[in-house]
Amino acid sequence: MADDVRAVGVPASRFGRWVENFAARHGEYALEVRDGSLRGTAADGSSFVARLPFDALYDGPVDVGAFTGVAGPPEVWGVLLVRKGGFAVARMSGDRIVDHKIGQRHVQGRTKAGGQSQQRFARRRDNQARQAYEAAAEHAARILVGRIPAVRGLPVVTGGDHAAVDEVLADPRLRHLVVTGPWLAVPDPRRAVLDAAVADALAVRVDVHNA
Repeated sequence: MADDVRAVGVPASRFGRWVENFAARHGEYALEVRDGSLRGTAADGSSFVARLPFDALYDGPVDVGAFTGVAGPPEVWGVLLVRKGGFAVARMSGDRIVDHKIGQRHVQGRTKAGGQSQQRFARRRDNQARQAYEAAAEHAARILVGRIPAVRGLPVVTGGDHAAVDEVLADPRLRHLVVTGPWLAVPDPRRAVLDAAVADALAVRVDVHNA
C-alpha cells in the first residue's frame, strides 16, 4: 500500500496536542530542527515537518513548547483575497480583524456565442474584472496602507486567484506590502471565507507522512 502523505494546518494552541496524538498513533519519536522547521520521526517510519506561519524560520530549541511559543502572528499584518467575482481585505492586529472590506462584483460567465458577439462579450468580462480589481486595490490602499502610513514592509497573506491578486498588487500604492505565505486557495470571498482564511494564515503548516 502506498504511503499516506498529506498537509494539514494546525492552530498553534493545539500543536502540542497534535504531536501527542502523533506519538499515540506511531509510538516513540525523535525531534530535530532542520531548514527552519521542526521535524519529528517515529519508530514506525512515520514523520512530520512543521513550519511556522508567515514563512518564519524556526531556529530555536528542539522542543515543541518552544516552537509553539514563537508561532504567533506579527503585531500588524493583512489579508488580501481576490477573485474575479469579489475581494476581501482585512487589517489584522495579532489574531484580531480590526478593519476589513468585502466586495462582490458581477463578472459574466463564459458564452458559447462566436464571432463579434464573443469578442464583445470577452471585452465586457475584462472590463468587469478590471473594475473589480480596481475596487480591491482602492480598499487595500485605504485599509492596509492609508490608516497606518508609518508601517513599511507590511506582511500580507494573499489568496484567491493568482492573476487577480497580481493585478491588484500592481497598484503603486501597495508597493510596501510584502506577500508572505501561505497562499490561500479560497472561493469568492464572503465573511465566512475571510474568517477561515485568517485561521489558515495563523496555523502551523504540517506535512505528515504516515508510513
